[in-house]
Amino acid sequence: MEEPFALPDTMDSYGLEFETIESVNWPEEHPYCPEVKFRIAHNGIGIMLHYQVTEASVRAVEAEDDGRVWEDSCVEFFLSPEGNDNYYNFECNCIGSMLLHGGEKETERPGAPEGIMRGIKRWASLGTSPFEEQEGERTWEVALIIPISALFNHSILNLSGKLMRANFYKCGDLLQTPHFLSWNPIELPEPNFHCPEFFGKLDFE
Repeated sequence: MEEPFALPDTMDSYGLEFETIESVNWPEEHPYCPEVKFRIAHNGIGIMLHYQVTEASVRAVEAEDDGRVWEDSCVEFFLSPEGNDNYYNFECNCIGSMLLHGGEKETERPGAPEGIMRGIKRWASLGTSPFEEQEGERTWEVALIIPISALFNHSILNLSGKLMRANFYKCGDLLQTPHFLSWNPIELPEPNFHCPEFFGKLDFE
């Protein structure tokens, strides 16, 4: 399988276009909208994601997996393979630290085993060393290769032809300007990404 650092160039060579993450769902409390885009592809046995972000400041305090990455400059991919309330939340800060849980909404959703986490390949343009918030506009990128084994509550042999539901997010809970953007709009009174009822369609052609 492709190495994650090569994904941007590979996706460029195939002319794969970016989608934007620009739904500001809670504009009164959190109006800030950094520039966020992503592109996604698959090869049957893995999902490839490339995010590009330009924002007013960056933060990467969480250095370990299964930590509080959403408090940093963070991009997220939530996926429901069966289109129901059983979903996975792939959350990644700007240095590649990840959180992955899976299960039914509003239940005890277990974290992924360590071996699953090791199998998710990552590349971060800012490197992998943690740092406190840095003010001033920065552009950063993250590329992920997620094997289908990471969907650890399901037994999926091939992604081809599957129709799933998903949403893509950008957040930064503890940044100087907190923000909560989504690809598919969310109609809830307060910030909440754990809402599969607002996922959009994702067709693995």
